[in-house]
Amino acid sequence: MKHYLVFGMLLIMAATAWTAQEKSSDSFLSEEFNDLSRWKPLYFKKIDKHTDYSIDEDDNSKYLRAESSASASGIILRSEFDVFKYPRIQWRWKIANVIKKGNAKEKSGDDYPLRVYIIFKYNPDTASFGKRMKYGLAKQLYGEYPPHSSLNYIWANRKHDERIISNTYAVEAKMIVMQEGDNEAGKWIEQEVNIVDDYHKAFREDPPAIAGIAIMSDSDNTGESAVAYIDYIKIYR
Repeated sequence: MKHYLVFGMLLIMAATAWTAQEKSSDSFLSEEFNDLSRWKPLYFKKIDKHTDYSIDEDDNSKYLRAESSASASGIILRSEFDVFKYPRIQWRWKIANVIKKGNAKEKSGDDYPLRVYIIFKYNPDTASFGKRMKYGLAKQLYGEYPPHSSLNYIWANRKHDERIISNTYAVEAKMIVMQEGDNEAGKWIEQEVNIVDDYHKAFREDPPAIAGIAIMSDSDNTGESAVAYIDYIKIYR
């Protein structure tokens, strides 16, 4: 179950001990996936079977390969970034197949061959009284604040009428459909987004300034399998 999308994802904060970085260049990240030294595994409580992430090479080009089989886990960048300084993200991805029973509107179908997470850090100094109470309780229970919210850029398994869908487990997580179905399976697809603009559309407010990025392939709800690839990811002004 994907209840970890909000409260389970606090494990990210505990596991990575991120420190926000200040950079003077126009680019925060240019990841070509020559290796995984910048990334850490992201595991979820009560999910024992993990997706496999590896570096593959073809025609002298390297890329990330994600293979899930009734499994769920991710990889997460070790550093945070300021989304107002670096609001744009570009990546190139490819899937071998969609998950046949996958459906972004059902808990039983909350699986994707590939998704790119943007995870926004909770800031108690700017939170409302109600949120401070809620997140304070979560910190007492788990030892860390859960994330404030997240955007999930997904390769959806089927066509949806909406581009932005609230996650079935947590309204704090919004699913943003980038590709649908398997018509483009086997093809490299370029994607580019402005996460500040998308956050405004999804939540109708400004995002928290500090965020992290993760990559995930999951098939634990459906029990199916999927293989997907990412060639590169860039985070820039």
